[in-house]
Amino acid sequence: LRTKREADLNRRKLVTLAEARANALSLDFQKIKPVAPVKPGLHVFENIDLSELRNFIDWTPFFHTWRMQGTYPAIFQNPDAGPEARRLFDDANSLLDDMIANKSLQAKAVVGLFAAATDNDDLVFFEDDQRVAELARIPFLRQQRYSASGRANLSLVDFVAPQDAGIPDYAGAFACTAGLGAAEMSEQFKAAGDDYQAILVKAVADRLAEACAEWLHLKVRRQLWGYAPDESDTTDLIAEDYQGIRPAPGYPACPDHFAKKALFALLGVENNTGLTLTESCAMEPAASVSGWYFSHPEARYFGIGRLGKDQVADYARRCGISEEEASRWLAANLD
Repeated sequence: LRTKREADLNRRKLVTLAEARANALSLDFQKIKPVAPVKPGLHVFENIDLSELRNFIDWTPFFHTWRMQGTYPAIFQNPDAGPEARRLFDDANSLLDDMIANKSLQAKAVVGLFAAATDNDDLVFFEDDQRVAELARIPFLRQQRYSASGRANLSLVDFVAPQDAGIPDYAGAFACTAGLGAAEMSEQFKAAGDDYQAILVKAVADRLAEACAEWLHLKVRRQLWGYAPDESDTTDLIAEDYQGIRPAPGYPACPDHFAKKALFALLGVENNTGLTLTESCAMEPAASVSGWYFSHPEARYFGIGRLGKDQVADYARRCGISEEEASRWLAANLD
């Protein structure tokens, strides 16, 4: 009983930010040297072919939208949910056929690949390989959970070489949408009294946006950045069985939606894609995805978890906002 109580207390315990930084993940950037992008800088993609994106759709979350549990395509074999899942799938693909034929939706994207380095828990983007002029300085968060076994307190910046290491490294960012026209199309169905099709439009557009992010990441890995040019065509994209990650602001590894403001400014997202941010940093159109690119072979997804007051104060200072505002953005992670 005592051991269990101690384990529970340890799970709840936080280390200071200074201790967490001292226990950061330490990678050998000399052993695995960073790869420079083949085509650095900004890349804008207009009128992305939806028929190409449909090949990248992960249909499992589509069924979850309709509160149907199971994975695609196994869900079709479920004796209870199978027939309804098949009907939904056929309706979605029929709608998708119409979207492609009538060009009802537009997909656009922008990618930025830049020289980069880390400075404490900031990710610094530079204008060029001279690494003198800064394009942007993005504050990231770090795990503060206590680990009896000494596991590293992770931050996404750990996957990029430190500024004082003298090793040229790189990082990137992206934003994409497949929702241009979705709201109008959905409203037309609503006006005609067809709420089912109105909801279906949004669900299909969401799947296309995620497919666009996957399609874009593939292009980055193999061509634009080119750190994995020989990646196998049999790579399981749905399972993300490939090198590199694309964490999105608002998700566990970087839970602060506020970071989208810096990402949008870095890439000129609004001008390059038509995507905008609301006051709460939600993206419009809703069928959109944005995030960061990290290429290191050991880069992986994780959760930041609970944060101490010292990190909230430090993060507020680095973001140039008040502690009160920082606490609002980080409310779900406050200890």
